Amino acid sequence: MCVPKSQECSKKTKTEDQENASVDVPSLAQENGEKGEFHKLADAKIFLSDCLACDSCVTAEEGLQVSQQNAKDFFRVLNLNKKCDVSQHKVLAVSVCPQSLPYFAAKFRLSVTDASRRLCGFLKGLGVHYVFDTAIAAGFSILESQKEFVRRYQRHSEGEPALPMLTSACPGWVRYAERVLGHPVTPHLCTAKSPQQIMGSLVKDYFARRQNLSPDKIFHVIVAPCYDKKLEALREDFPTASHGSRGADCVLTSGEIIQIMEQSDLAVKDAAVDTLFGGLKEEEVRRHDGASSDGYLAHVFRHAAKQLFDEDVGEVTYRTLRNKDFQEVTLEKNGEVLLRFAAAYGFRNIQNVVLKLKKGRFPYHFVEVLACAGGCLNGRGQAQTEDGHADKALLRQMEGIYADIPVRPPETSAHVQELYQEWLDGVDSPRVQEALHTMYQGPGLRAVSRDIKW
Repeated sequence: MCVPKSQECSKKTKTEDQENASVDVPSLAQENGEKGEFHKLADAKIFLSDCLACDSCVTAEEGLQVSQQNAKDFFRVLNLNKKCDVSQHKVLAVSVCPQSLPYFAAKFRLSVTDASRRLCGFLKGLGVHYVFDTAIAAGFSILESQKEFVRRYQRHSEGEPALPMLTSACPGWVRYAERVLGHPVTPHLCTAKSPQQIMGSLVKDYFARRQNLSPDKIFHVIVAPCYDKKLEALREDFPTASHGSRGADCVLTSGEIIQIMEQSDLAVKDAAVDTLFGGLKEEEVRRHDGASSDGYLAHVFRHAAKQLFDEDVGEVTYRTLRNKDFQEVTLEKNGEVLLRFAAAYGFRNIQNVVLKLKKGRFPYHFVEVLACAGGCLNGRGQAQTEDGHADKALLRQMEGIYADIPVRPPETSAHVQELYQEWLDGVDSPRVQEALHTMYQGPGLRAVSRDIKW
């Protein structure tokens, strides 16, 4: 989460080597070197300015667990697969967030689909077995959010308010809501799991069973635009946790991946991105309808307009209010406002939302909340200058690249519909609640598993 300077406690994440000089990364040809690792990377650490904790710090245990999610851990598994007994090998799967792809496209000076293939080829050249796109998981999250909003709207009353519904896909925002805000904010969080959480279940549950593997035989890496995803990986409220395996074993930022690529002399051969369905490959990159995110507001708005008022909405019209990161969308009929949605990005806008909510003067039915100003494309794990500030020129380029990616509504995804039936036994089965929804804790409540309270 991007926080005001007065609340930052450290500089942008750096390794010890980076403080003094460039990181020494040998070529892959040195895989039989003395250290027994492909690359010599210092431990990356997470600091307050890179996460959401605006008025608290991560616990020592959490800090240790997060520090282990780095390139060194990634290469440790790659090295084990080269060195050890076959029975100890891990299947390496990497899932890439859609908002990371424009960063790679800008860096490689390629189209987003070609950049995706280049990244996939590089990872497979390192020894990764499967590379997935998390857009399919975002599709599940959006569809479940749509259904939940309609249910909340229909049961909402002054005595038992179910609205507004606040999105829960951003881990920085969710953690801030749980650890700092608590009630009355957390009951308004959408219970649909985030794309990262759902992708963890897809890989460690559905894909593992399809490949006849136990979840702990898969080492699952997420490539994401922000550091908050590393903290999110510590949550264990999904089915695979009972098998002793987290959904995401390691989270690497887009910037960390670029650093690995820049310091490697591996000859890259482009490769198509995998799907969860065996031999099928992703033909072309698709996104959901958001300017810099997965577009929960637009998708939920259209669905609610149709389901609640039988209104077909084409292009969603945003109206900028306080600043470019606070926008409003309304559905009106005969002069009456039927739906009022908002998008609130960045710490200051979030604070305004929370203040109005606590005072009971909240005019919105739904708010898409993102911790980073500018949305997910502006995550602190990418598009940053060396001194830790946003690279505005690169960000504008990424926004243009992202806008040009064709949009595919999740309702039209044959793979999502197939998975609802094959993996979850139907769209309304008890399995859906278990696999795609979660619960939230608040300050003072007992933390679950590794998610230690402050």
